[in-house]
Amino acid sequence: MSFGTAEYQGRIRKTKQRMAEKGIEVLLITDPANMNYLSGYDAWSFYVHQMLIVIEDEDQPLWVGRIMDANGAKITTWLYHDNIIAYPEIYVQTELRHPMDFVAEILAQIGQDRRSIGVEMDSYYFTAKCFASLQKGLPNARFHDATSLVNWVRLVKSDTEIEYMKRAARFSEKAMAAGIEMIGEGVRECDVAARILEVQVKGTKEHGGDYPSIMPLLPTGERTAAPHLTWTDKRYKQGESVTLELSGCYKRYHSPLARTVFIGTPDAELQHLADVTTEGINECLAMIKPGIYLEEICATWTKTIARYGFEKEARIGYPVGLNYPPDWGEHTASIRMGDRTILEPNMAFHMIPAMWFDDSGFEVSETFRVTETGCETLANMPRGLFTKGHLIGYQGGA
Repeated sequence: MSFGTAEYQGRIRKTKQRMAEKGIEVLLITDPANMNYLSGYDAWSFYVHQMLIVIEDEDQPLWVGRIMDANGAKITTWLYHDNIIAYPEIYVQTELRHPMDFVAEILAQIGQDRRSIGVEMDSYYFTAKCFASLQKGLPNARFHDATSLVNWVRLVKSDTEIEYMKRAARFSEKAMAAGIEMIGEGVRECDVAARILEVQVKGTKEHGGDYPSIMPLLPTGERTAAPHLTWTDKRYKQGESVTLELSGCYKRYHSPLARTVFIGTPDAELQHLADVTTEGINECLAMIKPGIYLEEICATWTKTIARYGFEKEARIGYPVGLNYPPDWGEHTASIRMGDRTILEPNMAFHMIPAMWFDDSGFEVSETFRVTETGCETLANMPRGLFTKGHLIGYQGGA
């Protein structure tokens, strides 16, 4: 397991407190990150239906999943083996029956079929058919939307979680440096991606890497106008910019990082955009401290770039840490206007106040944790515009 039993038990207690506040007696968890957070379960099995069941008056949750994955649950979780329940292969990817039919039968057998049940309605892994099957199989239950219930419990990290994120940050630094170093005229984009992935998984001498929840994002040239493109097999050309967004991953914990490199000499417009964006993120990092609202960070960013005639509508950050594909974000608070979430020590965010236009863009980001007096960035890499692996226009910063 990635943590001791006591830490998992503490997470269960906090989850049950939130359940009680929302009037939920039974919580059905399908998000693999939330399953991992409460049980330790870690496997690439989320392509089939699986679930962790937290019952208000039971000490341990129940794991329910495919029969061939049950041994993985026994290996990676703190649960008693009797709490690991496997459904047979006849429930796997067939139109004749559904794994939630099996879950409904189990809940009925253990007397939980007339209770208030919370489900993660907006999870990637909980489908409309999942909900329909549960409603059919549990007609006397009262269902509630518990989409982000566990996610909010995860918002404040333990010291061990922060340490795992710092290890992931070392991987991010190495992968980013390797990518920037390799980018150059005539080099294929896919070869740079392969190098980044190699470094992400190899990690450091002390700790090996895990697979990240998002593949390296490497848009090039006019494709930098779109932030979520990966790579092609084309070769880089002189006069192109490349934005790199990636993350190391350690025990499923991430520390994302974004930078921009230019092949050749950038024009004044791109250089100005890089300087303004870098100044903006530096100003934000300098003012972060416990007790402020998230929207105050966004207000600082907006005010800084407005001095130069720029504006940005999208949010500029989100909580980050433990996750599985397809995302490393935690889906709770956001660094944007109107978000009144109050910062606390050991909250961790990926702040990415990048700028995208019709045919170009510039990206820079940092993962930071809130400290007792301010914040610390987990990675250590200059923030300005890089060119062929050498930094220009660096503004300094934390």
